[in-house]
Parts: sequence; structure tokens; C-alpha cells
Amino acid sequence: MESNSANGSPASDSGNHACLDGSMKVIIVTDPGRDDSMTILMAFQLPEIEILGLTTIFGNVGTEDATRNALLLCEIAGHPQVPVAEGSLEPLKGEEPSIVDFIHGSDGLGNIFLPPPVGKKMDKNASEFLVEMVSQYPGDVTILALGPLTNLALAIKETPCFASKVKKIVILGGPSLPLEMSTPAEANIYGDPEAADIVFTCGADITVVGINITTQVKFTGIFLHDPVSFAALVRPDLFTFKKGVVRVETQERA
Repeated sequence: MESNSANGSPASDSGNHACLDGSMKVIIVTDPGRDDSMTILMAFQLPEIEILGLTTIFGNVGTEDATRNALLLCEIAGHPQVPVAEGSLEPLKGEEPSIVDFIHGSDGLGNIFLPPPVGKKMDKNASEFLVEMVSQYPGDVTILALGPLTNLALAIKETPCFASKVKKIVILGGPSLPLEMSTPAEANIYGDPEAADIVFTCGADITVVGINITTQVKFTGIFLHDPVSFAALVRPDLFTFKKGVVRVETQERA
């Protein structure tokens, strides 16, 4: 399949703001995460964005902690009614998930240790929720994937028509930068390469935002990986893109 990827550097703002035309239905795949948290709170502030729900996955923290943080963020944003569906606890092959809590703190939010959320996760799991929403709104749901792609891969495996019904998938991911070559890929791809390959070859309209782009934006020492990916979703006019065929190596691991 062909996918669009942000290429080179964000484009300059020419004053022609190609913002959203009407409401965009969005599901966020997330592993909050400080930059995930910033992105979710940003999304809640945009009236053009209708957040259908959050689905959680391991990455910055384990999946259960990601679910707790997602519920907290909905409550902090004043939207406790937004559903949170918990995703897979492990990659497709059943390996121990790679957790980078040394970056985001053991609670994922910089070790601020907030009280537990009042709300509860959905009874449906993440892949079931994704399939349900895409089936309910065919051609109208955009997925912003800020963590490993396990939940999306499960949805595609369970429902082959999922890829043709989703409007767009925007993914933070890609190869690693030279200074991060301890792994051969960015964390969201390396966290479940089998899932990533399923998603990239499913036939959906996919945009990939690489960390060669997101590392050009920093705030008080933090790279804004997820907020930049969100910006590529809502303000694509600020970026240049190129098309390409994407596959993920799954046989050799660092």
C-alpha cells in the first residue's frame, strides 16, 4: 500500500489556514505519557474535533496504567463521558511489552501521582470499540495512533473490512534517528512490529509522522512527538508529505 509521510520539515505558515471543515470524528490510540496528555487536552479544546473515545495501549506505561491516565485526562478536560476502551496488555506475539516509564515517570505523568479516576473503562476492549465505531460511522472516523499499533492490528484481523471503512489513520512512528539507534525503529513501531506491518499493509489511508519531524519541536526540554502528530492531523497545510510503500521488518530484532 501507499502511505503519506511527513517529509523534511514542517512547512511555513503562509497565512492560508487550511483548518478542519466541519466536525472530525476522532479516536485516539494512546499510552499517556506526558506528550500524549498534552495532545489529548489539546484535542478536547478544539470544537472541530469530536472525540469518540480513547483506546489504550502499552508504551510509555503499561496498558492498565495507560487506561487510568486516559480516564484521568478525560475528567481533567471536563469530558468524563468520553469512553475509554482498554487495549492489549502485550504485543501480538505475546512478548513482554517494552515500557519506557524511565522517560515519563512510573505513573506516566512525570511522577505527580494523581488520585485515581472516578470513571471506569468500557466493558468492550479497544479493538471491539474501534470496529464498532468505524462500522457505525463508515468513512467518517479518523484514528490518531500515538502508541504501538496492536489494537489497530487486532481490529483489522478481526474485521477485514475495517481498513476500507476507516477514513484515515495518522500514526506517530517510523525509523529511529541516528542518535537513537539502540533500536532499529521508533518506539511505537518497535513496540509491536508485527502489528505495525499489518496496519501498514491493510490498504487504509495512512499518514505517518516520523520523529525526524517531531524532534524539530521542543518545549522545556521535551520533544513534542504526539502534539506534532496531532498538528499534522488538524493542520496538514503546515507540513509537506510524500507517498511511499511501507513495510516493517519483523524477523530481526536488535
